[in-house]
Amino acid sequence: MSRVLVTGGAGFIGSHLVDSLIEKNDVVVLDDLSGGLKSNIESHMSKDNFRFIKGSITSNDDLERALEDVDIVLHFAAQPDVRLSVQKPYWDFEINVVGSMKLLDESRKNDVAKILFASSGGTVYGETDEFPTPESTAFRPISNYGAAKGAVEMYLSSFSTLYGIKCASLRFANIIGSRSTHGVIYDFFMKLKRNPSRLEVLGDGRQEKSYMYVSDAVDATLCVSQNIDGGYLPINIGSGERLKVSRIAELVVESLNLEEARIEYTGSKRGWAGDVVITDIDISLLKSLGWQPKTSLENGVRKYVQWLVNTYGFDN
Repeated sequence: MSRVLVTGGAGFIGSHLVDSLIEKNDVVVLDDLSGGLKSNIESHMSKDNFRFIKGSITSNDDLERALEDVDIVLHFAAQPDVRLSVQKPYWDFEINVVGSMKLLDESRKNDVAKILFASSGGTVYGETDEFPTPESTAFRPISNYGAAKGAVEMYLSSFSTLYGIKCASLRFANIIGSRSTHGVIYDFFMKLKRNPSRLEVLGDGRQEKSYMYVSDAVDATLCVSQNIDGGYLPINIGSGERLKVSRIAELVVESLNLEEARIEYTGSKRGWAGDVVITDIDISLLKSLGWQPKTSLENGVRKYVQWLVNTYGFDN
C-alpha cells in the first residue's frame, strides 16, 4: 500500500479518485471545502486507511500535516473558474501558483516520490492551429487560469530534474459527471430549472471542445500514475471526442424532455473573456500506455444530466 495525498479530494474529480484509491491505499485528503463537499467523501470518514484534513494548499502548516509519510501526491486543489481568473487575476495566482509552489516545496522536504498535477489541455495551449493538439505544442494561454496552470507545469519540470521527484502534468479535457457543480452542462441545467421554456447559450454555439466522463478521467489518472518511470511527463487526458456547445445544449434539452424549449444564442464568438473557442487534444500518448475510454461523450452528458435531476430535482 502507498500513502496518497489528494489535494482537493472532496471536490469533483478528487473525490472520485479517492473512491478508487481507498481500496488499495492509505488516503489523505486536504481540502478547504471552498468548492468541495464533505458529503462527497463521507462514506470514507470512519475507515482506518482514510484521513481528512480541512485545510488549504496556501498554508504551510496544513501542508506539513497532510504530507506526513506521503509517497504520492495527486494535486487537484485549485481555483477552477476561468472567468473568475479574469476578474481576480492575483487571487487566482495566489491559489493556483503560489499554493501549488508551497505544495511542491513541502513535498520536496518530505521526500515525496511522485506528484501528479491536474493541468488543463484547453487553457494552457490557448488558440492553436494544430488539431488534435499534441503535448509538444507551445503554451499560448489566453486566460490567467491557463497561465497559472502552465507556470506550475514548468515548476514540475524543474523539480523532477533538481530533486528526483517523478512528476506528471495531466492536461485534462473538460471533465463532466456526477458531483460536478460548475461547467457548461451544469449551467444549462440550472438555467432550464429556472425557466424550462428558454435556454440562453453564451456565444454562437459553434465553440467545440474536448470532453471526458469523470470515471474515464479517474482511470486515466491511475494509469498514468502506474506508468511514470522517472522525470517529468506532460500528457493529454481526454476521450478523443469533442462536442459543439450547440449539441450539448440540444442533449441537455432532450435529456430533460423539454421539446418546446427555445435555445437562443448571444451571438459572440467566445462565451466569455478567455474562452478558448476550439480544443481538441491528441491522446495518442495516453493510449500508448494501454488506456481506452469507456464512456461516449453523448452518453456521458445524458448520465450527468440524470445525476443533476436526481440531486437537485426538476419539475417539467
